[in-house]
Amino acid sequence: MAAFPRRAWERSLGNSMTHHNDMLIVGAGILGLSHAYAAARRGLKVTVFERSETPLGASVRNFGQALVTGQPPGVMLELAKASREIWGQWAQLAGLQLKRNGSYLFARTEAEEHLLQAFCNGRAVEHNYNVELLRGAAVRDLYGGQFSHHRAALHGMDDQQLYSREAIPALIDYLRRELGVEFHFSTLVRDIEPGRLHTTAGSFSAEQIIVCSGHDYQTLLAEPIAELNPQICRLQMLRARPQINLNLQHALLTGLSCVHYGAFADLPEAAAVQANILRDEPHLHEHGIHLLISPTPYGELIIGDSHHYGSDPSPFNAEQVDNWMLELAEQTLGCKVQVVERWQGVYGSRGLGPFSFLRPLPGVSVALMHTGVGMSVGPAMADRNVAQLLGEG
Repeated sequence: MAAFPRRAWERSLGNSMTHHNDMLIVGAGILGLSHAYAAARRGLKVTVFERSETPLGASVRNFGQALVTGQPPGVMLELAKASREIWGQWAQLAGLQLKRNGSYLFARTEAEEHLLQAFCNGRAVEHNYNVELLRGAAVRDLYGGQFSHHRAALHGMDDQQLYSREAIPALIDYLRRELGVEFHFSTLVRDIEPGRLHTTAGSFSAEQIIVCSGHDYQTLLAEPIAELNPQICRLQMLRARPQINLNLQHALLTGLSCVHYGAFADLPEAAAVQANILRDEPHLHEHGIHLLISPTPYGELIIGDSHHYGSDPSPFNAEQVDNWMLELAEQTLGCKVQVVERWQGVYGSRGLGPFSFLRPLPGVSVALMHTGVGMSVGPAMADRNVAQLLGEG
């Protein structure tokens, strides 16, 4: 008896067991969930596929910082401001724990202080960033003087903080329970064609398919994705417990972030900050280290991060990099910390811009981030993509 060709068998099986939807989404990270929300709130029947049992990619490995202040003027700032409103809605609808009291970016040096002052005097006014520069007594008053060793602090009042490893499951539960989104976890999407995708849970059809595959550039639509020349960024990250009862309620950054974030990095005053780093702390530049600290709901701190780029993230962490980050954290916090967990963050990077929205086949789209700010801009970006696909406006 002649063997029935595997591909033909799969298609035959799929044709007889096809499940129809309005929109199919591949990936249950923040981009996939944001697209699912944007479609479902418009009344569409949506199904989401995730290869793992629970999301394990960039969306749960990050700091949970939804930053407006660090975004460059233009589309990224607009998306971050719009995403802030969506996060606020989700906090109400899905019961997310969302801190909305902003962030503090501390100036450690005169050059960093001058950069923050220039930002506040110019770009912040011109583009309506909701910020305040604190000096002197205002800095000394923060957390009982815990941060008084800094020259200044930029209070980014629109910045938000959430605990990703709890927020993402809560958002999934809300989408499933209240908006009727269907989820297939531990399900691999093997193939896509216009109007149909084939998975380990059967075949599904829809007018629109959106692939939100994070940093997986190989499994689906590899050829059009490869044209973007994307890379993968790996980050060393830590969860630690401060040795004092700090009760931190704000995300923290330092002037080191100003040479990484577009709101500041292209200002003339940033050159002096970069020059100081290269002269005094060249290892920070070499390993892409700038300090971010996020409080968890349990009194702990997420601390990072470093940045290493390539086609495949190395699985091996360098202890020295962790030590440098811990040193920066303890300098900023003014206290010792005890590490309780270490991991690698990861996200899709480089590419042709901060994000891409490709439409390689009729009814098939690909939404990718090329920077580590999916939590900050993803919700509004997804809403814009879905509106575009549906021909709104």
